Amino acid sequence: MLLSLFGPLDNLISPAPEAARVAFLRARPFAHRGLHGPGVLENSRAAFTAAVDGGFGIELDVQASREGEAFVFHDSELDRLADATGSFAALRGVELEKIRLKGCDETIPRLSEILDLVAGRAPILIEIKIEKGPVGVLCLAVRRALEGYNGPVAVMSFHPDVGRWFHEHAPRIVRGMVITEQEASALPDKGRQAVERQIGLWRAKPDFLAYDVADFPSRFAGGQRKRGLPVLTWTVRTPEQEAVAARYADEIIFEKPPA
Repeated sequence: MLLSLFGPLDNLISPAPEAARVAFLRARPFAHRGLHGPGVLENSRAAFTAAVDGGFGIELDVQASREGEAFVFHDSELDRLADATGSFAALRGVELEKIRLKGCDETIPRLSEILDLVAGRAPILIEIKIEKGPVGVLCLAVRRALEGYNGPVAVMSFHPDVGRWFHEHAPRIVRGMVITEQEASALPDKGRQAVERQIGLWRAKPDFLAYDVADFPSRFAGGQRKRGLPVLTWTVRTPEQEAVAARYADEIIFEKPPA
């Protein structure tokens, strides 16, 4: 009942994008954090080069340095992925650029460097990693990095204010909303999350959704897809998940299964 009531409001407050604007999102699978695996670290130059060479799109993560520069890195702490410890956000760009990624000769790259590396040869999904608080500093850094970039690219985030920021300050950039329904198991929490998803959609005004594959089938995702929003799904790792994605999503964000 609620979905039928929300439908007209969705079309009014957060209309679906023109098909041509988001066609690249449906064109090929996206390698999650690049095409990484044994000997190739996630979010590394080697992983992105492998994705381009394999004919895939690229999904990557962006964090802000202490002064607000956009760097490609997933975790809020350095320990798992780099030869350093502590908070990523506590370090300045000149410090981060010297830190080696774990198990390889690469250092942590700036977003601008990866854009130069890809150079339009593959579509890019940029996940902006902000859990809470103001989003403007990192969003502005990403927008500046994208100035003059001509390849297919989109930004996305769990934080609805990221979509809102790009809607207001960079409306030409395709923007998405990342969603998981897995956090709540109790019925009252599920109801609260459903309302929060709806409000988040209206605030973010996304051009597409990036949905947790574990959530399918999803009434919310299905309803948004039906009215014209592409639905991507993450993180697809098995043939079983790929079959689910083929039924309920438009394209996958995948990781190569371990050898």
